Amino acid sequence: MGFEIVRLDHVQLAMPPGGEEAARVFYAGLLGLDPVPKPAPLAARGGCWFRRGDTAVHLGVEEDFRPARKAHPAFSVRDLPALQAALGAAGVAVRPNPDRAPGRGAYVDDPFGNRIELIAED
Repeated sequence: MGFEIVRLDHVQLAMPPGGEEAARVFYAGLLGLDPVPKPAPLAARGGCWFRRGDTAVHLGVEEDFRPARKAHPAFSVRDLPALQAALGAAGVAVRPNPDRAPGRGAYVDDPFGNRIELIAED
């Protein structure tokens, strides 16, 4: 073949116009991802970027926004029960993932209704 995909660079999710602060509260404040400045030509479009290590999430503004209910990123989490407790305390509904062993996975929705999967890291 001669080529090789070596890693996933980022995942992009859509959000409605004006949702940047809600995105920062959820992705940085609750999930602990670090805000990353968008390049100047892209910043004018709105949205925001986050990163923690090799995990990167970009949120782009979509005028005719509809949340992703099926397609989703899945984050591996150290101490999943602690994150679930923090999310619950912040009023975020945490749903068990029936496809994983009890306590090993959950789903939440970001402030815009996009589905996020959380998987317990061994």
